[in-house]
This record gives sequence, C-alpha cells and structure tokens, in this order.
Amino acid sequence: MNGTPDRDALTRMDATDPLANLRNEFHIPPRADGSPSVYFCGHSLGLQPKRTATILNEELATWAKHGVEGHFEPRRPWLSYHEQLTGGLARLTGALPSEVVAMNSLTVNLHLMLTSFYRPTKERSRIVIERSAFPSDRYAVASQIAQRGFDPAACLVQLGPRPDEVLIRTDDVCEFLEREGSTIATVMFPGVQYLSGQWFDMKQIVSCAHAQGIVVGFDLAHAVGNVPLALHDSNADFAVWCSYKYLNSGPGAIGGCFVHERHARAFDLPRFAGWWGHDKSSRFEMPEAFRPLPGAEGWQLSNPSIFSAAPLLASLELFDRAGMDALRKKALALTGCLSTLLQERLRDRVSILTPADPAQRGCQLSLRLHRPPAAARAVHTALTTANFTCDWREPDVIRVAPVPLYNTFSEVGAFVEALARALNSDGRS
Repeated sequence: MNGTPDRDALTRMDATDPLANLRNEFHIPPRADGSPSVYFCGHSLGLQPKRTATILNEELATWAKHGVEGHFEPRRPWLSYHEQLTGGLARLTGALPSEVVAMNSLTVNLHLMLTSFYRPTKERSRIVIERSAFPSDRYAVASQIAQRGFDPAACLVQLGPRPDEVLIRTDDVCEFLEREGSTIATVMFPGVQYLSGQWFDMKQIVSCAHAQGIVVGFDLAHAVGNVPLALHDSNADFAVWCSYKYLNSGPGAIGGCFVHERHARAFDLPRFAGWWGHDKSSRFEMPEAFRPLPGAEGWQLSNPSIFSAAPLLASLELFDRAGMDALRKKALALTGCLSTLLQERLRDRVSILTPADPAQRGCQLSLRLHRPPAAARAVHTALTTANFTCDWREPDVIRVAPVPLYNTFSEVGAFVEALARALNSDGRS
C-alpha cells in the first residue's frame, strides 16, 4: 500500500472492490438507529448469510410435509445430507473429497482422531502442542494421554516463542522435533493460532515431524475459510475444524474432519465406531460386525443434525461464488490497510502481535494496548459501546478480523478512528 489511505481513498477502494456485493448476502447487526454496526468478530462467530433462513425453513417444511420420508426427499435427502457439503469443504481445505467429512463438533472430532492417531508406546508417548493452545485442545490432549495410562505432566509438551518474542518460529519447532523425535508420538498444532493470529507453515511442520516418524494433526478452527489450505499436499495425517467462525454457519454448527488418503483403508487403526461410519451398502441390514467406510467418512458416528448442517450449505455457496483466491486477495488488502493505519496513527499506543509478513497471517490482527489491564479493558468497552464488535483477551489484547466476505475498507478506517478516540479518552468515550 502506497501511503496512508484517507477516508476518500477507502471509499474508492470499496467502490472498486469486486467482492463488494457479497456483503449484501449477510445480515449485518444493526445499531440502535438501524444503520449497520462494524462487525470485526468473524474469527469468533461469523455473520449469518441471508440464505441460511431459507434453507433451514426448507428443511423444516420437508419435515412437516414428509416426516421420516424426508430422509429420501429428492431435493436434499437427509440420508446423504453430509455429502452435499463434501465438495465445498474439499475445495476450501485443499483436499480430496474422500478425505473430508462434515460431522460432530471440533473437540469430538479431535478425540476421534487422537483415538486413532495417538498411538503411544513406552518409548514414544509424548504429544507436542503449542504453549498458548486453545483450552479445549489442551484438555482433549491431556485426557487422551491420561486415558492411555500415561502422565500428562510428563507427556504433554508445550512449545512456545523464544524469550521476549510473541511468535513461534517454525525453525524452532523443527529443531525440537529433530532433537526429541524419538520420544514423540504425535504433534497437534493449530493452522492459525487463535490468540496471535499466526498462520503456521503446516507443510514444513509435517515434513519435519514425518522425518522423525511422528504423526501430525491440526486444529483448523481459525484457518478454514480464512486462509488458503492445501491439506492433501501438506501430507498432514488429520485435521479438525468448526464451521461457526469464518465459515459463517452459526453457533454450534456442524464440525469437519480431514484424514489423509493414505489412511483411507487403514481399517486396522483403532477407532470409536458408529453406524454412520459403517459401509453404506449394508448399513441398514444392521449387521453385528462393524465394517468402516473408506476415507474420512469411516470415522462418522451418527447421522448429522440436519439443522446444524443446513447453514453450512448457505455459506459454502458464497465461498464457491467468490473463490478463495479472490477472498485471499481482499483479505490481504484489508489487513494491510488496517496495519498501515495502526502503524501510522497509533504506533506508540498499540502493538500488533500478528506477524507483519502477510504470508504468515489471515484476516485477524491481534492488538496489544499499551495500557494497564483495567484501562485496556475500558478501551474495548468503549469500542463496543460505539458499535464496533471485536473481542477481548486478557490482559490487554483486542482481536479484530475484517472478513472479505462482508467487511469494507471504510469500516477499517472507521475502526482505527474509533480506537484512537477510545485511547485518547482512556476508554471513557
């Protein structure tokens, strides 16, 4: 970006934005006067596509009209409902259709994956996570270690940044794996770190781990729909995600799972079984013996909730309409604009924790306020009062995510102005 954009420049950027019309496909939370608020919280809960209600109402109508026969109703049969999500998820994650499945929730899927892919031995019993891992990941990993009879205090390894740094260096991860690899069973890392917004070099981490015989999985909660992914080519063993953040599918929406094709017929892997993961050709014969489907579908437990899967259809339609390349281009422009304005106007009062290198970040910028915790929290409260939705992380971090599907460049400028006002009044505006 050449120079610091003013309001007129931001307005021109919006006018020439090829994705601008997509904003009209979403419900933007209104201010009291009915005008749209500024919503920069898609990293926590994405906004509702307008077509979501239509699709949900269609499923309700199918239920009302057909009852149990809705499982076979020709428009969107419930029996194979998850299969309607497969193509869009495969495109977003850079996977083969057979490698992805929409099912369950993120942490349930993580437990299913660790049941199969964490195979500790006396010599290799450790799982590597990052130090600031999202708590649910930490709890799941620790409980899996304990369930196998090992001590989480000894077997849960947490990698963090170097002293006086806030970001984890991929080289440090690889050096640790090379040095300690003979004791490590599994690496479980985020694609994008939830607090800092750092986008990890997934392919390099997989390569370093596999060189030591280590299985690798990723939590993509903050990556899917945010950054371009290439799961198949990365050679990751597994990945899990939710769909209520950048995938805009609503609170508690259906999660997703990736299993690399080399494991597609690894039927000898231990797994928790359920009838929706059983071979489709004999599922309704109700056989006693479980015969898993090949691919990621073989890890399914039960038929999915139609009403938590339906919203994802509406969102995936918009991703296909826009294309991930175009969304990534706009995301880089939005965060580049936000970063430039913050650096030029608030450099002495705000630090950006997220990597400066655009190749290491997605839509999110994490801002550390140069204030004591109470005063920093007051700044966030002032922003909320002024109808700017972002979120707060103790003790002094505000996370903001201008999302290319529905945010604008003018909103970026307005946010920086509002943040400056809040800082100038110590959060009392």
